[in-house]
Amino acid sequence: MGRLFVVNLEGKVYSCKHCKIHLALVDDILSKSFQSRHGKAYLFSKVVNVSVGEKEDRLMITGLHTVADIFCIGCGSIVGWKYEFAHEKSQKYKEGKSVLERGLFSSVQNANSHWLHCILEVNLLETRLHIEDRWGRI
Repeated sequence: MGRLFVVNLEGKVYSCKHCKIHLALVDDILSKSFQSRHGKAYLFSKVVNVSVGEKEDRLMITGLHTVADIFCIGCGSIVGWKYEFAHEKSQKYKEGKSVLERGLFSSVQNANSHWLHCILEVNLLETRLHIEDRWGRI
């Protein structure tokens, strides 16, 4: 397994509901009027710390789209989908954009305080693992 690189955003961020990893900036919201299977969803121009699943065609309210589910890289939870291709001309603006489902991410928070705590936890864990490995306890 490779090393996990996490993008830490600065400012007001939305984060994964489960592991609190940053997903998007408030400033990158394009629309709050999207709907998902589970309720409200927001369209973002940019999201981070996600992996993209398999592409598939889905018939949505606005027509046929080729989309891929997106997953949090921190915990693997599905957080929304990415528009890969819009089959209708009027929907082309969605291509390359991502939708995060409102119930799957946490409310706005200031990025700096949470990540300082997480960095300290990771450093302590890495130190503990290094010591255990050095003394042959793993």
